[in-house]
Amino acid sequence: MKVDKIGEFGLIKKIKNQVKTNSSVIKGIGDDCAVLKFTSAKFQLYTCDMIVEGVDFTSRDDLMLVGRKALAICVSDIAACGGIPCHGLVSLGLPLKTKVEDVGRIYKGLNQICREFGVNIVGGDISKAPKLTIDVSLLGEVEKKNLVLRSGARPGDIIFVTGSFGGSIKGKHLSFIPRLKEARYLVRNFKVNSMIDASDGLRQDLGHILEDSRVGAVIYEDLIPVSPWAKSLKNAFCDGEDFELIFTVNLKDARKLKSFNRGFIPIGEIVAKKFGLTLVNKKIKQKKIKLCGYTHF
Repeated sequence: MKVDKIGEFGLIKKIKNQVKTNSSVIKGIGDDCAVLKFTSAKFQLYTCDMIVEGVDFTSRDDLMLVGRKALAICVSDIAACGGIPCHGLVSLGLPLKTKVEDVGRIYKGLNQICREFGVNIVGGDISKAPKLTIDVSLLGEVEKKNLVLRSGARPGDIIFVTGSFGGSIKGKHLSFIPRLKEARYLVRNFKVNSMIDASDGLRQDLGHILEDSRVGAVIYEDLIPVSPWAKSLKNAFCDGEDFELIFTVNLKDARKLKSFNRGFIPIGEIVAKKFGLTLVNKKIKQKKIKLCGYTHF
């Protein structure tokens, strides 16, 4: 069977079933970050992301913004687990005719994120490649009491997002600000039951929370923040590259959170698994939302 037949997430599940870990691993494959034993008070977080020319950016894009994105998406993963980023490795796959100045431009973007979020680049690798490829591995840490995974949503939780969705390919995917500040505010002041970095579309990434938590959800069309770059609600559900956070809290904390008015937007409620994922439209009619979102295969 070829990978395009099994799909990206089918392939991940297959790999997960083949990989065995020891007791040092708290959470392995299947969340925004791996969670590892670290100190008596903290877990270590570990994530990586690869971006490839022609898939995640084009040859016309500003390489400073491309470098910025390569690290920012990893910071977003750390944020989704409630942690803070610390140390990164950057590996470059470079076509033979890449200009040295272009590499400098990539690192200008990387360094911008390093300064903003306190990351240290401590090494990496360089290889020849047919297309520009940037692979970043990032270590972070999180207080044990503040760790958030995708699997903790409970019926009655209110679903929130940190910003708008759809049309990000028109520019936001290269210039987004990882929601680290928001995530740290949340975990320090509220009991966040589940959270995910929305990189593959609202529908697909909310679906990961529902699958891992074994729950369903009802969301409301009137509440979904659709980006001005999105042509329709479908774009908000399916486009991907938004890098917002989707998270759930219980009703008591949701009421408190709404009163703070810090840009956290409620869009629905967690319900029992048997109800699946349902949209209530502007005419107060319910319909199931078909699976959509970005996948590599």
